[in-house]
Amino acid sequence: MVLFLLLILVALVLGIIGFAVHGLFFLLIIGAVVLVLDLVYAATRFRRGGRKHRIVR
Repeated sequence: MVLFLLLILVALVLGIIGFAVHGLFFLLIIGAVVLVLDLVYAATRFRRGGRKHRIVR
């Protein structure tokens, strides 16, 4: 969970810097890519994580 939140923060900071500073538009693109990869990582982790907690009766 810490990795997920850290990557969200990194993507946000890169996006803000890339939007605000002239000539650093590539940082906005990198921030967007990091955000998308982080959301995919979280989705696969949360989907996999639910299987091992089931109780077999």
